[in-house]
Amino acid sequence: MAVNAFSQLKSYLDTQIIGQPQLTQALLIAILADGHLLVEGPPGLAKTRAVNALAKGVEGSFQRVQFTPDLLPADVTGTDIYRQQTSEFVFEKGPLFHNLILADEINRAPAKVQSALLEAMAERQVTVGKNTYPLSDLFMVMATQNPLEQEGTYPLPEAQLDRFLLHLSIDYPGAEHELDILRLTRGEAISDKQATTQQISQSELFAARKAILGLYLAEPLEKYLVQLIVATREAAELDEQLGRWIEYGASPRATIALDKCARAHAWLEGRDFVAPDDIQAVLHNVLRHRIILSYEAQADGISKDDVISRILELVAVP
Repeated sequence: MAVNAFSQLKSYLDTQIIGQPQLTQALLIAILADGHLLVEGPPGLAKTRAVNALAKGVEGSFQRVQFTPDLLPADVTGTDIYRQQTSEFVFEKGPLFHNLILADEINRAPAKVQSALLEAMAERQVTVGKNTYPLSDLFMVMATQNPLEQEGTYPLPEAQLDRFLLHLSIDYPGAEHELDILRLTRGEAISDKQATTQQISQSELFAARKAILGLYLAEPLEKYLVQLIVATREAAELDEQLGRWIEYGASPRATIALDKCARAHAWLEGRDFVAPDDIQAVLHNVLRHRIILSYEAQADGISKDDVISRILELVAVP
C-alpha cells in the first residue's frame, strides 16, 4: 500500500533529520500536494540535508543552487551555447531541469533571478530568449531563508511568496535531540555506508496524488475551510482587534493550498476522509506567508502565528 511506503519514508527522514519532525512532515505534504516549500530558520538546521534525504527516498534527480547577489537568470534556467562545429546555438539546461531543487538562501538573489524562478514554480516552464522549455512532471522547489541576516538580501515579493504551498518556520532542536545529532554525524563519519531507504517511484507518487484528491471532504468542512481563509480578508467582522491586526488577507490560492495540504495530511494519517484536525494542523504553514500584518500589530509584537491562532479560535468548527 502506498501509505505504508510513505510512512517508511517518513521514518527514514526522521532518522536523518533529527529533532525536526515538522520539517519532514512538511516535505512529504508538499511533494504529495504537488507544491513548493519555503523554510525559514537559522543556519545549521539540516535544511539542505532534508531535501537531499528526500531525493534519496523518491525516484528523481536533486540539485542544490546557492543563491547569491551576483547570480544571473541563466545560472538557474540554462542558456544557449554556440557550437562552432555545427554553427548552431544549442540550449544547455540549467539546475531547474532537475526534479527536486534546493534554492538555498533564496532572498539573496536579485529580482531577475527570482522572476525566472517564479515562472518555473508557477508555470512549470522556463523561457530563454524566444524559446520556452517545459519542466518535468515531478518538480519541487524547497527554498530556504536565514532570518538572522538581512544585509545583502532582496525580500521576496508577495506574488512570489504566494507561489509557495507552505511556509515553515523552524528553530533549534532540544538538548536530547542535539545529542542524537552528534551521535549520528559521528557514526556517519566512522562508517563508509550511509543509511538508505526503498525508493518510491514517480508512478507511485503520481498515483498517491490522485488518491489524495479522491479523499472525502464533507460539505460542512469545505465551508469551514473557506471560512478560515475568508476570515483573513474580513477579520473585522469576526473581531475588531483582529481586523486591526491584518492589513491584507490571503488570496483564493490559499484556499486551494489548504484543501490540498489537509487532504495530504489525512492521507498520511491513513484515513480516507478529511477531519477538522487535518485542516487545523496545516493552517499555520499555509497562511504564514500569505497574510500581511498592520503596523499596529507589528508594533504590539503580534506575530502571524498569533493572528492565525486567533482565527482558529473565532471560526466555529462544524
